[in-house]
Formats: sequence, C-alpha cells, structure tokens
Amino acid sequence: MESPTRVPKQLPRQIQDLPAGTPVSNVTIPESMQLTPFLKHFEQTASADCGAMTSASVLRQVDADFVSCLEQLGGKTFRHGLYRVFRGDQIEDATSAIQRVFPEYRENIVAFGYDWLGRHFAIDKRRMEGGRPLVLMLEVGTGQAMQIPVPIMEFHNTELVEYADDALAQKFFQQWRAVHSDPIDSDHCVGYKIPLFLGGSDTLDNLELIDLSVYVEICGQLRNKIKTLPAGQTIKDVVIA
Repeated sequence: MESPTRVPKQLPRQIQDLPAGTPVSNVTIPESMQLTPFLKHFEQTASADCGAMTSASVLRQVDADFVSCLEQLGGKTFRHGLYRVFRGDQIEDATSAIQRVFPEYRENIVAFGYDWLGRHFAIDKRRMEGGRPLVLMLEVGTGQAMQIPVPIMEFHNTELVEYADDALAQKFFQQWRAVHSDPIDSDHCVGYKIPLFLGGSDTLDNLELIDLSVYVEICGQLRNKIKTLPAGQTIKDVVIA
C-alpha cells in the first residue's frame, strides 16, 4: 500500500494542503511563479483540461515550481505542436515510459513536457541549483540525454523564449510544416523512421507521423538492445505491448 502523501515543504501552504486528485486549476499561483514571458512568445493553439493533481508518488518528487508550471500549462499545445506540457494525470505514465527508454535515469526524473519530435523534458533530481532540480532533455530518436542548466521556470521563461531553435528544433519543425500542414495530434509526434542511433539521417525524408507512445516504446527497446550488442549484430524481437 502506498504511504500517505508527503508534499515537499517548498510548496506553498495552499498546495501542501491539497490531496492528490485535486484539480490543479484550483490553485492560485503567486506572481513570482508566473510564466508570462513564455506565454507572450508561445501561442497556444490547442488545449485540454490540465487534469487532476498528480499522484502522491509524483507529488513527493516535485517542488512548487513544477506544480505552478503544470497549473499554467498542463494539457496545452503551443505553436501547432512544437511544444506541449503533459496533463497532471499523464505525468506518472509519461515518466515511467521515458524511464524505460533511459533506465540510467530511473528514480531521478519526472517528465513534464515533450516536443514535436517526441523528445521529453523532465526535472532531474540529481542535478540541483539553489535547491531546485535542473531540466533534462531526453531525445528518444537519438538515444541521448542533454543537460539543460536551468530549473523548470527558467527553462520556459528563458531557454524556450531565447533559444527555441536549439531546444525545440524550431527551424526543422517549420520545414516539416511546410510539407505537412495537418496538425500533429497531442498523442502523436514526428519520429525518425530509422532512429539516429541506428544510423538514420536527420532529414525530412526520414521522418514520419507516429503515435507517441508507440515511438517511445520502440526506440526504448531498440536503444536498450544495442547497448549490449557488438557492431554489426542484427536486432530482432521488438515487441509492442
């Protein structure tokens, strides 16, 4: 049985007192935690209910900034799918899925968003600055993780605003959109037909629209199989549950 919820002390009192399952939209966010710069630069093009507060196990791992980000952005799509933030009720499953791709980060990350290429963004509890976890980009198609040296609020208000191309491959997205004008549904991404870690090319003709969960699962199985195989070995028996 799961132990009683222990919400981190850094959370404002109004958030500490909320039980798991409380709608995030019921929380009033202090001005210091607003994401105004991000919202000024990133047009919201679709949205869903931000979802209930995450489970007790997730709440024990996050701070006030994470909850604030979720309240303001959860379930929303920006710039036609360039970037999205998970709903509160998706975070636990999304975190488990990306941990299977990158088992070396198991127990240390909590996912909060993803981009059009299916790359996940998470807080990394092993890397802290001023008592706040820093952001990690987990690139499903390349099999690599990239450390972003800022906490979650600065990630949105500064990194995404000033370095959108570096963080979200914005120019590549525009090239894709010029050919594929249909919107990318929130449960899909544009993935590599042949992942880059298997020698695929980082070009438009190696991209396809694919179910996000299927893409994460396939790339995870492939990535973890090749770690123990000698060069030239054939990979088989990839199973989608």
